[in-house]
Amino acid sequence: MRSKKPSEAGEILQGTLDLLILRTLVTGPSHGHTIAQSIERTSENALGVEQGSLYPALHRLEDRGWLQAEWGVSENNRRAKFYRLTAKGRKELNAAAGRWRKMTHAIGLILGESFE
Repeated sequence: MRSKKPSEAGEILQGTLDLLILRTLVTGPSHGHTIAQSIERTSENALGVEQGSLYPALHRLEDRGWLQAEWGVSENNRRAKFYRLTAKGRKELNAAAGRWRKMTHAIGLILGESFE
């Protein structure tokens, strides 16, 4: 999936992609292309996920036991690997979301109420 975004929409902090993938899979198993589309759609097109980032992240999360994958057939009748969140992955999602909220709160405090 390739899309050009303005530079201010820019870079996702390291580890954030993992969090976004885990959160996306809360609703059920999906294959890579659907995960990327969901992240883009849910972020109102502010975040695009390149295949070169997505698939290494999916493999890393699977290696950590946070995702489980199995082969299936996509909506386009193509063979695809479907990823689902494991109990260990759900636990990590909750922990990572808590860390993210603390960090964004702290950054908000530093920036002040007005971002202008």
